[in-house]
Amino acid sequence: MFRRPLQSVARNVFNATASRAAHRKGFNHEARALTSSHLDRVSSPLHPPPCRMLRSAAQLHNVKETRQQTEEEVGTFTKLIEAMGFTGPLKYNKWKIKIAALRMYTCCVERINYDDFFEKCSLPDTLNSWFLIAQLHVWMCLVRMRQEGRTGKYMCRYIVHSMWEDVGQRSKIMGVYAGERKEALKLMTESFYAGLFGYDEGILCDDCVLAAALWRNLFNRECEDPRQLELMVEYVRKQMQYIDSLNGEDLLLTGEVKWRPLVEENAQSILKVATPTYNDAGL
Repeated sequence: MFRRPLQSVARNVFNATASRAAHRKGFNHEARALTSSHLDRVSSPLHPPPCRMLRSAAQLHNVKETRQQTEEEVGTFTKLIEAMGFTGPLKYNKWKIKIAALRMYTCCVERINYDDFFEKCSLPDTLNSWFLIAQLHVWMCLVRMRQEGRTGKYMCRYIVHSMWEDVGQRSKIMGVYAGERKEALKLMTESFYAGLFGYDEGILCDDCVLAAALWRNLFNRECEDPRQLELMVEYVRKQMQYIDSLNGEDLLLTGEVKWRPLVEENAQSILKVATPTYNDAGL
């Protein structure tokens, strides 16, 4: 009985592969080049639709062009095992990727001055406020690592896993009862994925859409000072610009991220950190 689903999956994968190969043969080289160029422009993670331009990109930050990430070519066997829910061979050792993911999450919670956010944004000093700020920085890391192909997406899974493990431990330390903790984690999960969707839309669109996403998620619809929203929109834009300038190979192997301050005099400058060093074990 258990063999039939596997056979069906294998048949679908091989049929899809054969169909794509035959379809590609029907196009000439010029058509493929035009299609590839069009898809690159449409699927770029930081390029907005033609009808909605990034106002801050032109006026605030002088954002550099994001490196286009081409889809990795994988073999039929890799497609087969990934269709069954497993992870195929990656560019680097999976254990190294997990360690780098934990380090990157640690950078999201240990290298952030939460007191600045509580003060400048008038947020209460609570576990929920801490989570919302950490969520914003985790989201920025996820956006960056998704540009690194299958290995980066694999790393994203363990960044999120590390976050939920940390949230659970912190709630236990604070003495939250099991029933209340379960309900709180459920609400945080809903808030987290709703926030990811809103922030993704905001970074692809103009500042008004991003400000609305921050107002709904970070400020919990309770921000009455537009200057606080303006500050956070500028912070997200410059932070995304900065993290995009970091080397992808270094991020995959070390997970080291340094964040720009919430308030700085020259927000338009990009200050690159020194290239991190690591040994053969990725440590």
